[in-house]
Amino acid sequence: MFWAQSHRESSQRLFEIAEKQQGFFTTKQAKAAGFAENTHPYHVQVRNWIREHRGIYRLALFPTADRPDLVLWALWSRQRNEEVEGVYSHHTALSLYDLSDLNPAKLQMTVPTDFRRNSDIPSILVLHYADLPESDIQTAQGFRFTRPLLTILDLIEAGTVERNFMRQALRQSVDRGLITRQQIRKARMSGPARKVVEEVLRRVA
Repeated sequence: MFWAQSHRESSQRLFEIAEKQQGFFTTKQAKAAGFAENTHPYHVQVRNWIREHRGIYRLALFPTADRPDLVLWALWSRQRNEEVEGVYSHHTALSLYDLSDLNPAKLQMTVPTDFRRNSDIPSILVLHYADLPESDIQTAQGFRFTRPLLTILDLIEAGTVERNFMRQALRQSVDRGLITRQQIRKARMSGPARKVVEEVLRRVA
């Protein structure tokens, strides 16, 4: 009886963790919830858990979200203390604001300049290195992504998307209130980026 109660309590703790991450959790989080590491293969075998990547699992009965991949690779970017370091940016962030019909095969993620991994970077990820202030980051359920203005400026600087497309995305952002003129005035940007932004602002004035 004690074991059954302990298991229920551990399961509840794990669910509370996974619920904030669209059903996903890490090995360390499972251990913190009360599941000894030597029991993890059993829970995978009996289909309580699904192993999604090394050290990352998902509750089998948890409803699948629209973009489970975003949570999975955010957890991949975590530090030893389990803090997620990756922030979705560039094309990926733009699509999250419904400002783009582009659907690149790879996910764009910005990580700190001191980010290191001993293993290979997953082929689905394209990493950019920058130390982002929290003010430039938006939080969703289980992952983070750059705010609209930084997203657009990053893409203008990268030069990987046609300028006309970026003008359209910027114009839509201003029209929808995702970006304010005050934010634009305060933003640090290069000469070419400033030129694109000011041109759009003149047209929506």
